[in-house]
Amino acid sequence: MSKFQGKVVWVTGASSGIGEAMVKEFAKEGAKVVLSARNEAELQRVKQEAGLSDDTSFILLLDLIEHDKTTQKVEAVLNKFGRIDYLINNGGVSQRSFVIDTDFEVDKKLIDINLLGTIALTKAVLPVMVKQQGGHIATITSLTGKFGTPKRSAYAASKHGLHGFFDCLRAEQYKDNIKVTLVCPGFIKTKVSINALTGDGTKQGTMDDATGKGTSPENCAKGIIKGIKQEKEEILVGKREVYAVLVKRFFPGLFSKLIKKAKVT
Repeated sequence: MSKFQGKVVWVTGASSGIGEAMVKEFAKEGAKVVLSARNEAELQRVKQEAGLSDDTSFILLLDLIEHDKTTQKVEAVLNKFGRIDYLINNGGVSQRSFVIDTDFEVDKKLIDINLLGTIALTKAVLPVMVKQQGGHIATITSLTGKFGTPKRSAYAASKHGLHGFFDCLRAEQYKDNIKVTLVCPGFIKTKVSINALTGDGTKQGTMDDATGKGTSPENCAKGIIKGIKQEKEEILVGKREVYAVLVKRFFPGLFSKLIKKAKVT
């Protein structure tokens, strides 16, 4: 029997990309899946393609920038399923602009969605898991949560912040049997670069070459779920770009030279 059989798994950013692929994998594992994002039509499509029924799924619209609505969203999940076993914090938005060209309001929006939105939802779910005396929170950050690159300043700041927050949470809540996993994808072939915010807040609207050649979201999702099953604290997903973490750690001077010239779009 699958570890996820009959478990309640809440996936944010479930309408496309990694989130969509994870919903489909969790459905195969027999989980009850809560699908959250802003686009209801796309969530309905993912639900149907995943083969989920009304009994085994719950579509819950969620905008991570609306921090004050997280408690009522949690209550809605509890009213449907009575518990939350896994929270997959996948929702977010990326960036494609230099620091000097980026309006401060864009910086703020990236932090509000990626960092504070994820924190707000996690804090709303946490008391449920404490009461259950068990649960698992997996947060999709990025390799830019481990190091910064050009054109990702506020995005990298938000992802670095997630690492700090969830490392603290793991250390605090282990006594309640709550597991915490940080997932660091590299280039994944999704619409992330198309939807990425530019300096004035508009979407880039084009696919980056590096993203287009990246790991498929299906393979990414399989790697993430395997790591969650193994209760890993950190998972790196990608191709050659994942080795940048080792270069940064052991050869920081070399990394600094390389990243200045790296093609990140």
